[in-house]
Amino acid sequence: MSYMPGETRDIAHMPRGGFNASCLDRRLQTDRLEYLDRDDVDHLKRQVVRSLEVVGSLFGDHQRFARLALAEVDEVPDPTILELGSGHGALSRALLENHPTARVTVTDVEPTSVAAIAAGDLGGHPRATVREMDATAIDAPDRSFDLAVFALSFHHLPPLAASRVFAEGTRVADKLLIIDLPRPPAPLHLVQLAAMLPFAPVIPLAHDGVISSLRAYSPSAMRALAAHADPTIRVELRGGGFGLPLRPNPQVVVASRRG
Repeated sequence: MSYMPGETRDIAHMPRGGFNASCLDRRLQTDRLEYLDRDDVDHLKRQVVRSLEVVGSLFGDHQRFARLALAEVDEVPDPTILELGSGHGALSRALLENHPTARVTVTDVEPTSVAAIAAGDLGGHPRATVREMDATAIDAPDRSFDLAVFALSFHHLPPLAASRVFAEGTRVADKLLIIDLPRPPAPLHLVQLAAMLPFAPVIPLAHDGVISSLRAYSPSAMRALAAHADPTIRVELRGGGFGLPLRPNPQVVVASRRG
């Protein structure tokens, strides 16, 4: 049984695996915060941000995600793109490198990240605008952008806030592209966690990776979040193979308003 638009359910308490998640899957989630979500461990937070940038460059994630994003606007001559939750800004940098006329608004809710991005090359780029912005309450008029992109940060949000991203992203942009961690089937999830847990106490990125895995949304949960935001939102799900325990393939969601 799947979630149907208009169905009344308590989205705030929806399991990360969706309303029909198994008992085991419901246990494989947590409200524990990652270092990235905390304000009392700034040195660890910065270390994780830097590690994500380095690992993303090493494995080609920034370029791969940029290609995914640009494919969604390949028929737009001079696309305007909003990156939400940009963190280190590497994806926005790749977008600008791979498209000669794209204009990118680089945003994050974390003031320290925004300040660091603004102080770097993106701060002076003629086709980039750096702003502090909340993905759940986007400070922009309707249809301001051709595309909004939210990469590897969606799982940080609890269900109500995550649903707001669908509402806001599809309000300000023609398309919302979410690239995030997949949620494996529960038995495979246990194997993944077993491989990651030994590294969590000593490697900050692995610590956050374990928690991220437990907070990732399933495809059915993504559909429920979008339907709760607005039944007119159309959702297309792509990707999400599971890959290596520490390098899962991303889940890709493209959302837009019908009509």
